[in-house]
Amino acid sequence: MTPTEPATKTVTIIGSTGLIGSQLVRNLTAAGHRIVEVSQETRADVLTGEGLDEALAGSDVVIDVVNSATPDDSAQAFFEQTSANLSGAAAAAGVGHYVVLSIVGADLVAPVAGYMRGKLAQEAAAAASGLPWTIVRSTQFHELAEGITDSLIAEGEARVPVASVQTIASAELVEILAGIATGTPLNEIREVGGPQRMSFADLVRTVLSHQDRDLDIVEDPTVGYFGLPIEQTTLVPGEHAQRGTTTLTHWLANR
Repeated sequence: MTPTEPATKTVTIIGSTGLIGSQLVRNLTAAGHRIVEVSQETRADVLTGEGLDEALAGSDVVIDVVNSATPDDSAQAFFEQTSANLSGAAAAAGVGHYVVLSIVGADLVAPVAGYMRGKLAQEAAAAASGLPWTIVRSTQFHELAEGITDSLIAEGEARVPVASVQTIASAELVEILAGIATGTPLNEIREVGGPQRMSFADLVRTVLSHQDRDLDIVEDPTVGYFGLPIEQTTLVPGEHAQRGTTTLTHWLANR
């Protein structure tokens, strides 16, 4: 017989106060797991490594959802340092499952974006730690759709990339991530996305309609994603990705 996974696990969450981390705390606590929180408010510091050994002692699972305070190229050094500290402490503690939240398309955009190179360093640290691991690459969240839209508006019109997106409700990503983290390590990259692939034009149209705004939307192949060049499918997951069920339209109407 295959041994079953223990019903209750000790889970250390790195970045426990952010959008995803705070929801993970609530989700996993409600499921009966023991949670150890690591954030700027705790004594453990993932950037310096101070207190990580204590935070990870006895942990069955560590979930790295920490994020850089800045989205620019300086994020690369941040992720490289935090990942080196975390992977070393996790290995020393003998953690049973090392989980990293990353981004769909990180590998494609990394050559021109230090932030994405940092995310790849975060992924690589888990895979090279010698521990059982899983990397979860997610698409953008529904919560970012209005900010994405605003970034594309100038001089009374929206100029959008000729590309697709597949946003997901963060709560659904958290549910999937929590299930993966407390399950059997996959030792692979698992992609997660929303239920609906749409063009950037349709995403902006959906947001503007919800806001009762009427602007011209122009598809422009020279426009990138926050300044980063992208292709048609850079930001969407493959066919085997796990998917949420809540569309952007439904999420906007019911948030």
